[in-house]
Amino acid sequence: MLSTKAVEQQATAANRASKTPDNVNIKAQRMGFEFDEQVPQYWLEDSPFLSHMMNALSVLFPQGEQFFVDSVRAYRDQINDPKLKAEVRGFIGQEAMHSLEHMAMNQHVRDQGMPVEELEKHLKVVLDAAKMLPKRHQLAITCALEHMTAMMADMLLERDDVRERMHDTMRPLWAWHAIEETEHKAVAYDVFQEVGGTYAERTFYLVFSTAALGVMASYFTGRMVLSDTKGFSIADTGRGLWRMWGKNGTFSSLIPTWFSYFKPGYHPWDHDNSELIARFKAEIQSYIAPQYQNGNRKTLQ
Repeated sequence: MLSTKAVEQQATAANRASKTPDNVNIKAQRMGFEFDEQVPQYWLEDSPFLSHMMNALSVLFPQGEQFFVDSVRAYRDQINDPKLKAEVRGFIGQEAMHSLEHMAMNQHVRDQGMPVEELEKHLKVVLDAAKMLPKRHQLAITCALEHMTAMMADMLLERDDVRERMHDTMRPLWAWHAIEETEHKAVAYDVFQEVGGTYAERTFYLVFSTAALGVMASYFTGRMVLSDTKGFSIADTGRGLWRMWGKNGTFSSLIPTWFSYFKPGYHPWDHDNSELIARFKAEIQSYIAPQYQNGNRKTLQ
């Protein structure tokens, strides 16, 4: 028979707004990745198309993650659960670090002659329009996009074949990002649930956000491919599209996970993949730049 204290602890855990497992620690860490001449232009499978596609996703991250932070921060004062409050602080810090590291990568892409600044301006127009929506709808968009980033992170950590196709100079950035996306994958969702978010809101905005992300990512990739006249080839583009969307493709394999969001009562930690965090966390620590070994941090404003 459980003691009174144990029963009280179980009841407290059950009533928490946060559903993140207790063995997951959401903590920000600056890495200080550098992207120099050692990074090949075509760093993913030596493929121009695939490399440009991932570069395009990187361009989306800094502004996109600022949007995530703002949408969660808007409700921070309405959260009573101390555990979730702490996780929101961790979420904001981690997204800040992702932004800074991808800014460094994006500068590297810009130095290769890609139209990064122009694409960032286009993205700003889209996000400014999204900011005109009600605050809870913005939070629903964040939940949807966090679902997509979390399922891509899980796939990257689960599948050796996906990571091994990346050049050694790029793999640590994407593995580190995937670890932290997994750690905080439920924070925005738990905040959304705590402030009265509805099933209709979250499912509608998954469809809406998927379409918007698909259009923006495709446009950004297309612009980069067309800007790289020397690297472009129809054969490479065809192989890249098959790699992404063909049988057992990187993206096509995620379709069942995408649909899981429509399940009534769904929660991101229904799929407990916290063991992946433990598996890769120690390895990624070796890539922290010396000046950030003590956890130097900077937050988004």
